[in-house]
Amino acid sequence: MQTLQPLVTLTTTSNGSLAHPAHFLLVGIPGLGPNVHFWLAFPLCFMYAVATLGNLAIILIIRVERRLHEPMYLFLAMLSTIDLVLSSVTMPKMASLFLTGIQEIKFNICLTQMFLIHALSAMESAVLLAMAFDRFVAICYPLHHASVLTGHMVAKIGLASLTRGFVFFFPLPFLLKRLSYCRTHTVTHSFCLHQDIMKLSCTDTKVNVVYGLFIILSVMGVDSLFIGFSYILILRAVLELSTRGAALKAFNTCISHLCAVLVFYVPLIGLSVVHRLGGPTSLVHVVMANIYLLLPPVVNPIVYGVKTKEIRSRITHIFSQDGR
Repeated sequence: MQTLQPLVTLTTTSNGSLAHPAHFLLVGIPGLGPNVHFWLAFPLCFMYAVATLGNLAIILIIRVERRLHEPMYLFLAMLSTIDLVLSSVTMPKMASLFLTGIQEIKFNICLTQMFLIHALSAMESAVLLAMAFDRFVAICYPLHHASVLTGHMVAKIGLASLTRGFVFFFPLPFLLKRLSYCRTHTVTHSFCLHQDIMKLSCTDTKVNVVYGLFIILSVMGVDSLFIGFSYILILRAVLELSTRGAALKAFNTCISHLCAVLVFYVPLIGLSVVHRLGGPTSLVHVVMANIYLLLPPVVNPIVYGVKTKEIRSRITHIFSQDGR
């Protein structure tokens, strides 16, 4: 891959001068040569096309079909919107890196991408929690579902998810700007993450470490605990149903959401653990980060398109009309 020597700009502050690189250098996947990266760009472009078309299809179907204007589908539309933006923030830049071999990404653009990745991930976590709450109320308290999850309440939950993701992660770029980067300027991923940029600093990163751990635990950690608790209550309610058929039918409504939760949280937890263990960034870090960011936008629309009868029938109807 082509590289340019990154220039360093000095910013004078009350505490002295900070060394900020004009560019960071993205590695892609360590250990793979330019030829392998070039060919990897094509499946990546295919994944981006699937993510874009799949999530757009779900959003448009839910918008057009008034009978789908229910909490479960409105939360799904929010999830698809977040996945659509997240894939657009990460995949095109990765594809450009793999195809052209140009590794440079401007310092401020890198920080912007980092903020969007983390904030959107927090929003997705909040929407997954809202979907778990929706399934909990629908299965455990079906008679109260319509009165609890009204359209106004769904809108408030969506706004709260957006606000929380923005507020919690907005300080991250400024915390990174207060650091000096006088070591290597090579980011060992195909995109910018807070943990990865922080490791490039030659100044004290204690504030970044503490705040990063705080938001992971208070956002994703709390969300995952509540999701797990919701499914414990759901499972208990399902097992108490009188017939096996009713139990399977009730739990079947949760399958798609469970898949989305596992696809999102398993790589996230693994990535957080390997980063907290310290040590140099390895191929394991990079692969887990790629799975965490690239897989949900591609898998979620496929799972919901296959498992959700209303969306599946609508898509089948569209293709059957086109085939005439």
